[in-house]
Amino acid sequence: MTACPFNPPNPDHNPIPRAGSAEPAEPAEPAAVNAANASNTAKAAAVGSAPALGERIVHEESAQLDFEGRMSYGDYLQLDAILNAQQPLSPDHNEMLFIVQHQTSELWMKLMLHELTSAMASVAQDELPDAFKKLARVSAIMAQLVHAWDVLATMTPPEYSAIRPYLAQSSGFQSWQYRCIEFSMGNKNAAMLQPHAHRPDILARVQAAYTAPSLYDECLRLLRQRGLAVPDSHVQRDWRQAYSASPAVENAWLEVYRHPQQYWDLYQLGEELTDLEDAFRLWRFRHVTTVERVIGFKRGTGGTGGVSYLRKMLDVVLFPEIWSLRTQL
Repeated sequence: MTACPFNPPNPDHNPIPRAGSAEPAEPAEPAAVNAANASNTAKAAAVGSAPALGERIVHEESAQLDFEGRMSYGDYLQLDAILNAQQPLSPDHNEMLFIVQHQTSELWMKLMLHELTSAMASVAQDELPDAFKKLARVSAIMAQLVHAWDVLATMTPPEYSAIRPYLAQSSGFQSWQYRCIEFSMGNKNAAMLQPHAHRPDILARVQAAYTAPSLYDECLRLLRQRGLAVPDSHVQRDWRQAYSASPAVENAWLEVYRHPQQYWDLYQLGEELTDLEDAFRLWRFRHVTTVERVIGFKRGTGGTGGVSYLRKMLDVVLFPEIWSLRTQL
């Protein structure tokens, strides 16, 4: 292929316009150039000053932006108090994780107690649809607490060892909210009142849960009220004592499970209890595995054997007949 020859333009050449063609444009006057440049600059400035999409949406939606004299999100949630409640005692970076993990767990347990206490009252009043909603929420909270262990498990043994001396004797073993949950679920233990003896206000709350009927006690009283053969020994007893399984109670539940259409709401109640204990078992299991992963078989800061204590707690059954009846079906 032959390349086209390139002839540079002659600066002195003034071509003659062809017929019908426009005259060549005269060089622009300096004033006109300046005016055009000013116009372009103004347009660019106008474009630059236009609000970004996000800002425009906020204004279009008339979002409240001025909180002078008004209650804000932070005010309502008292975030100043919550977010200043983390006061690490060690210089170690990882202590913040340890504190936040346990503080958020306590907040979830506060909600759990709120729902569990109300659910027990609903069962006592034979208002089962209301109780089912609350028990389902308690199970969901337990699932949330199970997943929380995944975050704490990112703490390695050397990281925990760096903060452990600063914990002194403080331990989750001493959580009064958790103790109230255990008591409300039926795992009564008089020895667990003692860690709260130094705080009469807290001790009174834990004792109230200790002396009251548990969730399972209320369920058995409802079965008896509905005409099922729950023995007197399990509806009129010392609520401070740990629950003991009964063949008669298992037979009462078997009647419900063998005739679910006749006892549909009681049948559903049994499954709500199953869901709840299932979630509780998962929480206990993740607790023991996380502790073993982080500290091995060292003794816990609260004085227990740590992993050995937590493994024993895995064998505690809260609603025994709900599980044993399944073998008979």
